[in-house]
Amino acid sequence: MAEVIALIPARGGSKGIPRKNIRLFAGYPLIAWSVAAAKQSELVTRIIVSTDDEEIAAVAREYGAETPFLRPLELAQDRSTDLPVFEHALKWLEDVESYRPDVIVQLRPTSPIRPRSMVDDAIRILADHSKADCVRGVVPAAQNPFKMWRFEDEGKPLKPLLELGGIPEPYNAPRQALPPVYWQTGHIDAIRVSTIAQKHSLTGDVIYPLVIDPRYTIDIDTLSDWAKYEALVYSGDLQIVSPGQDRRHMPAVIKLVIFDFDGVVTDNLVITDENGRESVAASRSDSMLIGTLREKGVEVMILSSEPNPVVQARAKKMKVEAIHGVGMQDKGRVMREVLEKKKIKSENVVYVGNDLNDLPCFEAAGWAVAVADAYPQVLRAADFVLTKTGGHGAVRELCEIILKQLSDKEK
Repeated sequence: MAEVIALIPARGGSKGIPRKNIRLFAGYPLIAWSVAAAKQSELVTRIIVSTDDEEIAAVAREYGAETPFLRPLELAQDRSTDLPVFEHALKWLEDVESYRPDVIVQLRPTSPIRPRSMVDDAIRILADHSKADCVRGVVPAAQNPFKMWRFEDEGKPLKPLLELGGIPEPYNAPRQALPPVYWQTGHIDAIRVSTIAQKHSLTGDVIYPLVIDPRYTIDIDTLSDWAKYEALVYSGDLQIVSPGQDRRHMPAVIKLVIFDFDGVVTDNLVITDENGRESVAASRSDSMLIGTLREKGVEVMILSSEPNPVVQARAKKMKVEAIHGVGMQDKGRVMREVLEKKKIKSENVVYVGNDLNDLPCFEAAGWAVAVADAYPQVLRAADFVLTKTGGHGAVRELCEIILKQLSDKEK
């Protein structure tokens, strides 16, 4: 059986997004997504992270990768290329462990959203084609290069980038008449070690494609990319490899929505006057659509550990039922009692929370939702994460999402 290692390059000096490789992406360190892709493979025999950074190495080990060496600093600069990183890893493994794999798979952390079978699919394509040096992940290109132009200087005419035999003006031809073209992604490369050793290349001359669904075309470079692709993870529209449990879809039938109070209906801050009286802040707009939900047959209530009567006062203003003063360890039990009393099945319940005491309620609900600023462990456990923070439109955002689903079903 072939020895196949997954190598995940993760240097510590990212400038675009500082500490990018261990920053939480959809609840998990970014690097954990690539480790997870390798771990679920049936064909990968070792998972190694090449990094110059002790903290990244520690996180990688926590999620199941090996870090047998630290990459030399000269191979971890802004302009460092991939080939020397791979040559260093292979040389270290051979010199120190007398270990030489047959295939090395590159999994870049910046393309964390991968189909579940991607890694094994690439390795099998390589195994099926003995002449192949490498298998590279590609997607159908959004733009066709036959319709692209170049010019040498201002004031000079355009020249077509490419010519095409049989079609004198490909830039004027319909897209259907042009050859299909593909864009390489950063998701995966499966490379024969002999290609690196003998040809001093990560691709060699014979490169086979692994064609990937373009919905997975992701390369995180900026913070705006980060937010956009986190939303893609939380949408549940793609079957992806995740470091954690699979996320459930929103129930087709929703009978009850339960909101935590502090940190969901409020912004989790409290103001205390000199007499010990407490006040909290909430968004007026959060209650605007609750009546509409109720008209559609969806009940809404608040379940809170907070003993302060402010919970009942705000619930009355929102015109929803509230149970508060529940012990921190009792919320899950009380929620199940509520469902039993109301004769509502858990699969028809949505629970929205932000902190650790909400996790038992996540387990009792059919769909677990977290606000954007929830505690990291809650973000990891949630089926869906809102874009709004607690007390700043999170309640309304969820109402809009549910009402949209109801509206789509009525069409």
